[in-house]
Amino acid sequence: MSHRKFSAPRHGSLGFLPRKRCRRHRGKVKSFPRDNAANPPHLTAFIGYKAGMTHIVREPDRPGSKVNKKEVVEAVTIVEAAPMIIVGIVGYVETPRGLRPLKTIFAEHLNAECKRRFYKNCAGSPLSSCLCC
Repeated sequence: MSHRKFSAPRHGSLGFLPRKRCRRHRGKVKSFPRDNAANPPHLTAFIGYKAGMTHIVREPDRPGSKVNKKEVVEAVTIVEAAPMIIVGIVGYVETPRGLRPLKTIFAEHLNAECKRRFYKNCAGSPLSSCLCC
């Protein structure tokens, strides 16, 4: 009597379940580094997408190691980072229940390409004459 492991093995990794379309195109930044109030306002996160994996051949420089100055094949991850445009900043205030947004400031001058992203159907909107196409 054989086990299922041998007679009908899995097809594909369980790490990719559930197999369905994503809900949003853009990724989300899920964690931010600890903020130091002494530093001036600065960019704390950048969105990147895992585009795939490949391998490289390199010569590590580790004195005392068996692989020192020898060719080693290693796996690498390809991260695609799209260009980002800063549209505005949000100021937060600390409350007993956590951070609360205090003020949102948008940039004064945004190019038409950026403004188009704020509308679902930019070409059909009444602002299309000044924004789109």
